[in-house]
Amino acid sequence: MQLGLTGLWSIELRTADPGVVTDAAAELDELGWGALWIPGLGGGDILGDSERLLRATRGTKVAIGVLSIWRHQAEEMAAGHARLQSEYDRRLLLGLGVSDPAAAETAGRLYRPLADMGAYLDTLDHAPAPVPMDERVMAALGPRMTRLAGQRTAGVHPFMVTPEYSAAAREQLGEGPLLAPYQAVVLESDPRKARAAARGFLGAFLEMDHYARNLLRQGFTEDDLAHGGSDRLIDAVVAWGDVDAIGKRVHAHHQAGADHVCLHVVGSGSAVPLAQWRELSALNR
Repeated sequence: MQLGLTGLWSIELRTADPGVVTDAAAELDELGWGALWIPGLGGGDILGDSERLLRATRGTKVAIGVLSIWRHQAEEMAAGHARLQSEYDRRLLLGLGVSDPAAAETAGRLYRPLADMGAYLDTLDHAPAPVPMDERVMAALGPRMTRLAGQRTAGVHPFMVTPEYSAAAREQLGEGPLLAPYQAVVLESDPRKARAAARGFLGAFLEMDHYARNLLRQGFTEDDLAHGGSDRLIDAVVAWGDVDAIGKRVHAHHQAGADHVCLHVVGSGSAVPLAQWRELSALNR
């Protein structure tokens, strides 16, 4: 599935008023965004929210980035995915993640991420309407999960990573598998304001073990993870400044081997950051 060079990752496209979401998605389609990514959040009707975006757009792909395998049954996802692909020109990309031990415990299961993801993929493969390998991705971060993603899905959608991580992931995946990193962005040129906005969103994730471990693998230290993230860490995982500055970060990911970069506007102070999305659409040209 061709996603284009850039996409938008948005919580608002799941949580805002449905009419506002529909109007925004139609405009984003016209602005040329390659894909609209929505997160799994705490579960809910992820297929219904995806369909709202598919219905509002004509060419833009819709990607789930990502649903928790603990909150959505594989059989239901396979059936819903097949219906939406049939009705909307095969424009839906199904993103899968293993979350963390707490999510597995809530589902009454032990946490065995590789085995659990493998079993979920098996169910998708053997469903009455299987989900094709090239229509699903994984939120892989560590090397073993990345290897599994490269073998059994279209590729990876990693969260909170640097261009250097993209380079390492591309080397591991080789040519072919999709590499579509998430990239938080703040359209603000004042360093203090930009970093404060970045910490306001990303700070909580630094306390989650699987994200913390991946940042340590990327060369950051425990000190970098403390107090909402050091300036060094924030500047490395968040692109801030004007559109040109953000464009340089996007280019760095592409130069490192990324196929598609998902931009998430944080710190906008608005319910739906449509003005920032319009401004960033210059990166599509």
